[in-house]
Amino acid sequence: MFKDITLGQYFPGNSFLHKLDPRMKLVLAVFYIVLIFLAKSAPAYALVFLFTVLLIAVSGISFITVLKSLKPIFLVLIFTTLINIFWNNGTTVLFEWKFIVITLEGIIRAITMALRIILLMVSTSVILMYTTSPIALTDGLEQLLSPLAKIKIPVHTFAMMMTMALRFIPTLLEETQKIINAQKARGADFDSGNIITKAKALIPVLIPLLISQFRRAEELATAMECRCYRGGGGRTRMTILHFSVRDFISAGLVLALFAGILLLNFYFPALIK
Repeated sequence: MFKDITLGQYFPGNSFLHKLDPRMKLVLAVFYIVLIFLAKSAPAYALVFLFTVLLIAVSGISFITVLKSLKPIFLVLIFTTLINIFWNNGTTVLFEWKFIVITLEGIIRAITMALRIILLMVSTSVILMYTTSPIALTDGLEQLLSPLAKIKIPVHTFAMMMTMALRFIPTLLEETQKIINAQKARGADFDSGNIITKAKALIPVLIPLLISQFRRAEELATAMECRCYRGGGGRTRMTILHFSVRDFISAGLVLALFAGILLLNFYFPALIK
């Protein structure tokens, strides 16, 4: 059930994206998310889509692996699509039956919203998760937030918690699958019955999963204490982060994409009014 989900995994490599400074990747990821929301016209969406495909190709990660990252949000995509199709204020009616009204504007809105969610998921996964190691991601996030340390905010602790939470997602999914397989071997049935029956069937999975995560957290805390971990105060780093030419090239490409989206929005009508 969960073996194909790639959310939160890191794939070592030597691609252009792998070599980028993690601070630059964090900034570009946030900026790229803003660009996705700025796209209004069909050519602007097409430009963002092509740029996302280019990111996947440059990263060296297979398209099948990237598509697997969409598995956790499949239900969200369906729900969002249906909501935008049936609840809208469109005027061009394509189908009407009793209280069900489907309009052209609703279909366009549903497609654009679904595409926006897919682009958000894929771009952040490729730019950050798949091509950035946990240590590099922690160092980059900590250095970007370092000004907040002057007002007594525990930046290092926050960065460590965020990175560990993201990186334990694959472990959590793997352990969930093991528990489900173990319960199936004991005769548990997770497929038959209505929604309430299926929800009750998940109780034998959730309880051992919750217990195992508390045990894992305790073991991790003990391991960190045994290694004399004391947070960010006075800690040194094996790798010192430096911006390179490729980082500025990446920033220039994203700025060019930003200008292209603004121009396309100006010269072409928006899909969603």
